[in-house]
Amino acid sequence: MPASSDHSSSDHFRSGHSSPEHFSCRPIAYVRSPYARRIDAPHQPTVIEGTESGLAAEAVIEFEADIPSEAFQDLAGFERIWLLFVFHRSEGWKPRVRPPRGGGQRGVLATRSPHRPNPLGLSAVELLAVQERSLHVRGIDLLDGTPILDIKPYVPYADAFPEACAGWIDAIDASQGERSAPGPKRPRSK
Repeated sequence: MPASSDHSSSDHFRSGHSSPEHFSCRPIAYVRSPYARRIDAPHQPTVIEGTESGLAAEAVIEFEADIPSEAFQDLAGFERIWLLFVFHRSEGWKPRVRPPRGGGQRGVLATRSPHRPNPLGLSAVELLAVQERSLHVRGIDLLDGTPILDIKPYVPYADAFPEACAGWIDAIDASQGERSAPGPKRPRSK
């Protein structure tokens, strides 16, 4: 739509010209991870302090029967992959949330809160093996049974921006130390 138009892009979509207002997705796979409860999982896949083992967790991504192996076999050779998933245990959302790193409330879209208008998440994990009907991964922060909507290869030249600014997180890093994100609130036991 040209920039000179008086209509917003959402008006354009709602009027039926290009795209539906609602989309339908279905899982292509499910995660089998060691984390049964939200309190057990790290806040981010690289923040493992306070987890039971203190190590990056391994998991299996099990594909649905109607997803042919040809769809994912060429992932072999990639060191990392992106998992697009549903926060399937999220119950509603609020426009402002309190992130675990502190600093007061923030707009939900400036955080990684699972409680979002559309409960979607994105996680980069290490790909250990491509198997006949599954992927073996490490560095997971997802709960057992998490639905996976899509998987994409992590491509360093396109996906890494190490010099990018991180807004309010940069201020937290300056005062608390870089990557000072907490792990789970207390050590877990079985």
